[in-house]
Amino acid sequence: MKIGLQIPSFTWPGGDSAIGPTLARVAEAADAVGFDSLWVMDHFYQIRGVGRPEEPMLEGLTALGYMAAHTKRATLGLMVGGVHYRLPALWAKATTTLDVLSGGRAYLGIGAAWNEEESHGLGFPMPPLGVRFEMLEETLQICQSMWQSEHGSEKAFEGDHYQATRLLNSPQAISKPHPRILIGGGGEQKTLRLVAKYADACNIFGGPDQLTHKFGVLRERCAEVGRPFAEIERTNLQSIDLEREGPANVIARFRALAAVGVQHVIFSVGNVWEIRNIETLGREVIPPVHDLEPATI
Repeated sequence: MKIGLQIPSFTWPGGDSAIGPTLARVAEAADAVGFDSLWVMDHFYQIRGVGRPEEPMLEGLTALGYMAAHTKRATLGLMVGGVHYRLPALWAKATTTLDVLSGGRAYLGIGAAWNEEESHGLGFPMPPLGVRFEMLEETLQICQSMWQSEHGSEKAFEGDHYQATRLLNSPQAISKPHPRILIGGGGEQKTLRLVAKYADACNIFGGPDQLTHKFGVLRERCAEVGRPFAEIERTNLQSIDLEREGPANVIARFRALAAVGVQHVIFSVGNVWEIRNIETLGREVIPPVHDLEPATI
């Protein structure tokens, strides 16, 4: 089982001027102790459930580029990008840039988005959800075209929401055939259909019972498009309180996820800026979690 660290908050000791050095230490420590992946959110205000809107929030792709310079092996991605925050070619170009500069370690994490408060607050157009799903599919099509050959595609793209005359992409991504596409969300009629059709990975919320159901639906969606279900990496997002739960309980929770087919568990941890917490995870949690064999479902 793979294990990833999500960093959802930058409210750390030392104030704004300490965010950069602290993030560098966290990324370096997580990379060194064996985390397979590192993730940040794609938000501009802090989100409910984590903190107040006014709390510090870094732009995600810029943060990932900084983290790439402070790591050597962990993959890097947004958990997950809001489709309406960037035009499709920028999604492809920015992800390619991250992939090239990190030596082939980028994910394109993307979804239909939800945060109306920050979108309206900062002036991002936020169409209705159904339209955003249409935008998401066209974005995925454009990204795949830009990654399809040495320099992308010479063909024009004419969609309902986006038009492009030459989908040039140079330099090309190092990851082959392209950076892994991860789509976040568990909607059965739209999101999981897009996962089956375009994605290399999914991220679905919930515990074992909900995941069992959602993975079953995803298998059906794969069959509908003639896609092998096994090609899609199954990831799940959690949060842990290491001091309260203790390593043994964290491992037990992840064992239950592996038993229903989760292949890559990604989680946030309280007080991640205290490097001792990362070191404890590296010493007591990561090795036994790496030994877990996700169920074949």
